[in-house]
Amino acid sequence: MKNRINKLPSLLVDQIAAGEVIERPASVVKELVENAMDAGATRISIEVENGGKKSIRVIDNGHGLSKDDMSLAIERHATSKIQSLDDLEALNSLGFRGEALPSIVSISRFNLISKTQDADHAYQLSCLGGACEPIKPAQHPLGTSIEVRDLFYNTPARRRFLKTDRTEFLRIDDLIKRVSLSRFDVGFSLIHNGKTVRSSQGGEADNNKKMRIVQLCGKEFFENAFFIDEQRHGMRLYGWVAKPSWNRASADRQFFYINGRMIKDKLIGHAVRQAYQDVLFHGRFPAFVLYFELDPTWVDVNVHPTKHEVRFRESQQVHGFIFGSLNHALSQTKPGSELNSNSELGLNAANISPVDYSKMQSNMQFNRPNYSPSYVAEAPNNYLQSIAQPSQSLPDMPSYQDEDVEMPPLGYAKAQIHGVFIIAENKHGMVIVDMHAAHERITYEWFKKAIENEGIRSQSLLVPLAITVSERETHAVEQHQQWFNKLGLDVQVGSNESIIVRKVPTLLAKTDIESLLKDVLSEIVTLGSSTKIEASMNELLSSMACHGSVRANRQMTIVEMNALLREMEKTERADQCNHGRPTWVQMDMKQMDRLFLRGQ
Repeated sequence: MKNRINKLPSLLVDQIAAGEVIERPASVVKELVENAMDAGATRISIEVENGGKKSIRVIDNGHGLSKDDMSLAIERHATSKIQSLDDLEALNSLGFRGEALPSIVSISRFNLISKTQDADHAYQLSCLGGACEPIKPAQHPLGTSIEVRDLFYNTPARRRFLKTDRTEFLRIDDLIKRVSLSRFDVGFSLIHNGKTVRSSQGGEADNNKKMRIVQLCGKEFFENAFFIDEQRHGMRLYGWVAKPSWNRASADRQFFYINGRMIKDKLIGHAVRQAYQDVLFHGRFPAFVLYFELDPTWVDVNVHPTKHEVRFRESQQVHGFIFGSLNHALSQTKPGSELNSNSELGLNAANISPVDYSKMQSNMQFNRPNYSPSYVAEAPNNYLQSIAQPSQSLPDMPSYQDEDVEMPPLGYAKAQIHGVFIIAENKHGMVIVDMHAAHERITYEWFKKAIENEGIRSQSLLVPLAITVSERETHAVEQHQQWFNKLGLDVQVGSNESIIVRKVPTLLAKTDIESLLKDVLSEIVTLGSSTKIEASMNELLSSMACHGSVRANRQMTIVEMNALLREMEKTERADQCNHGRPTWVQMDMKQMDRLFLRGQ
């Protein structure tokens, strides 16, 4: 006989909800800390034992809870943060569902003590597995203290899935690190088994921000990062971005916040990866601490129980803004730019001009300098229209001692080592340049500029290519017809589930167009835009630039070497070659003095 439909008991409902919201001790810490920040706390202390499995205690100095609100706080879907759909669509708080505390109460030994500003004393509420005792008076300063003991004690199957104490604590530690970077005005302390692991003071002063970033991301990150601040179309992206030369083996230095909320979003990750695509060494990850602000009504945070994912109303515009802002900032990574002018960068050190996104018709339009077509050639002889012959005497180059002469950023060439490296002298000391890597970047950027100025050439297919796609993908083709045309593709809709390709870019004539277009359409449907076509063309241009650049063991004259240095100073992204390798390094006099123990 078929089972009848029964209404689940309240405790079981809460325990099921806990399975969605509370995965491990770090989930409890996240919910309690976010509640404390929503309550206006400026100081939050987190104390855990045995990786949070034995106990978790979060103490804050926020507004506190009144006696009447205490019993409501542990009921499902009871919250002070929203009252209507309009509040949900313009959400400014971190929490809003009213599920966190009831879920925690149902699977732990729970104790809540809180005091409000106008109360004579604090009140205490204790619960065991969802069964609560009467509220009673207690002693506590202004704010709230919540203790969660023996997590999952009544759901042993869930408890068996927890890892070792160390692993669970490391998750809590990483969480507090991310939360700390979201609010510089709030002080945080983390104590594990009675030992203080982290402690930071709250404050909005530049020195306080610098100290917290150094504590949580490391001094090297801060010294190799530059500050960006871009605003367009009601959106703002600001924060610290590490130069591509300072990269990581994992994504452990990537912090992104949307309206103060920690986010791991596919669209954001895709935009960041695309911005770094030809300045980062393969297999490495960029480092950044970035804050994205936009109208709360433009973003839906109610798409996942743990609130890690969001959905944007205008995903294509958001993707383009983030990609464009980072791409423009990274284009400044060249010798002599503000990004390389200071060994220790201040909070607003980078002098990066804003991007006018209204003039950007597609991701192929970048702000690049003009290059002379006669400059780039197979042989280095063509660096200058006329160069001195090796037999000719060359004029003396200025040195760092000539006070009346302004030294260029890379200085002047002195020698060539093994036909691979150029040694130059500038005002800081010695510069070493990888001549092939440097020329490769110069050639690559010239190719991209030439395509932008002259357009992308296409060739007609002898037999039009029919590709089977989904109905959503054919709709994407109709919507992005002009974009495809601009990239040299003639793509037309054949039926509800097929498209016809009649022309392709000459550069991609030997590429698997069917696979490429399927990937492109899949990205457009998912993210609202795609840069796979540009990336494929850039990959070919990069290969062409590599083959067209000076080779090792090619002897260069002093004039040729200096011409290469000057061109590097004008070329965007010249700090790295197309594959992300550094093109030059600086050794200042202090470094060289230490090598030879001078002054010791």
